[in-house]
Parts: sequence; structure tokens; C-alpha cells
Amino acid sequence: MDVDQTGPEVAARKHAESIHPSGVVRLRATGIHKRFGRRQVLHDVDLTVRAGEIVAVVGANGCGKSTLLKICAGLMSPTEGTVTVNGRLSYCPQQAGLMGFLTAEEHFALFGAGCGLDRETARSRGRELAASLAWDTGMGIQARHLSGGTQQKLNLVLAVLSNPDVLLLDEPYQGFDRGSYVDFWDWLQRSRQAGKAIVVITHMLNSRDQVDGVLDLGDAKADRDS
Repeated sequence: MDVDQTGPEVAARKHAESIHPSGVVRLRATGIHKRFGRRQVLHDVDLTVRAGEIVAVVGANGCGKSTLLKICAGLMSPTEGTVTVNGRLSYCPQQAGLMGFLTAEEHFALFGAGCGLDRETARSRGRELAASLAWDTGMGIQARHLSGGTQQKLNLVLAVLSNPDVLLLDEPYQGFDRGSYVDFWDWLQRSRQAGKAIVVITHMLNSRDQVDGVLDLGDAKADRDS
């Protein structure tokens, strides 16, 4: 959790807007403040994401990126401000919450049951999503024996198994090699084209062409598309 104090120099309003004003607003966070005791982590942050958009959240460690996503996901309450979600939301944490003795297919069945999918549908959808990330799940390997990067792929697949309208991703590419990282961004582009509203925390935004908006929590003013 990012809880370091941001300091008064970044106390100005942070705002991310998109270049597709005609899209349906799927997520709107307004006037978000968060304090942990005396530590001011987020100050007056606004975030709007529409269907078919990707917004990147960037900034130095400790500026509140993960805290903002947890607030948007409903896992943490803001000190002040409101979050409105239009549609089904899913959250992919930075650390994979896997059960080491279950295989990928067993994870699909278990998590699928939680979102109303029968066993075969969940497994089929899980395999399809994994293939989109260039991962074959048919080896029957327990999660504890998967590489770190493959565990993160499983973590990501589980987050999108329910076919959410809004997807919050907290650096889900930890442990990816270069090829997997490229596959991940290709998958994000396809998800955007399918109408998903996506917020992704990243330290490695290579090109603004990959996203529709950038919320920089490390600057006094957000970098916004015009």
C-alpha cells in the first residue's frame, strides 16, 4: 500500500480526462482525499474513465497510486470524496492472491463459481484469456510451482474472468519478460476496442499512444490529453 506523505508541493488538483467524450462514463472519482493519521496520501484527486478507454496512473513510489485504485475498487474508504461505478468492476492487485496447491484450471472453476459461471464455462473462458496472453494452461501445474510471471498472468486472468466493464490493474505485469509485457499491452488494446474502461498503474509507459489519458500523482498538475 502506498502511504508515504506526498507533501504540500503536490496538493493541487490531480485530474485525468480522456479524448473520447462521447463514451459512456464507467468510472468517476471526484475530490478524493485520503489521510493515514497525519499523512496526506491523496489530495483532491479526480478521475474519469469512459467505455473504450485506458487511463494510466503514474508517479513515484508512495504517491498514492495503489491507494487510489483500492478506493475506486471499494476496498478502502476515502477520507473525503465520492466514487461512482457504472457496470461490473474487477480489481487486479499487485500481489497475486493465489492458492498454491490449486492448478490454473482449478482456479478458473473456483473463481468462476464466485461470479456465477459453471465449471466448464469458467475453464473454457480462463483458457481463452490465458491464450490471449500467450500462456498454455494445460500443463496441470500447481500455482506454487509456476514462475512469478506466470502467476501474474493467472492473477490477471482471474480478474477478468467475469467479463467486467471496468478493470483496475495495479502493475499486473510484475515478473513478465519482454515478450509477455508486449503481449499484455496488446491484450489491453483489444480490451479497449471491446469497450472496456481500464485504469492501469504503470512505471513503464513507453508511449502516450498506448493510452487515452494519464493521471500523474507525482506532479502538481496532471498530464492530460487535449
